[in-house]
Amino acid sequence: MSTSRVLIICWTMLAVLSTATVALAQVAASGLVAIAILAVAVTKAWLIADGFMELRNAPRLWRRLVLSWAVVLAVGVSFGV
Repeated sequence: MSTSRVLIICWTMLAVLSTATVALAQVAASGLVAIAILAVAVTKAWLIADGFMELRNAPRLWRRLVLSWAVVLAVGVSFGV
């Protein structure tokens, strides 16, 4: 798959996920919705790391560090840190 096609797909998915975040925020302010919003945020971070930063072919350490940072932030936000 060409680089431009990958970027277009990533951009489209980020737009869809951003819309999903706004839609989830409009539903309610319950704990389950907050977890869903954080899951969408982690998915967006994964798309940015793999698509735009092109870390899918990078050394495993760098890819894991970038992807785990998004999870650490989501856990920190969920616990109010």
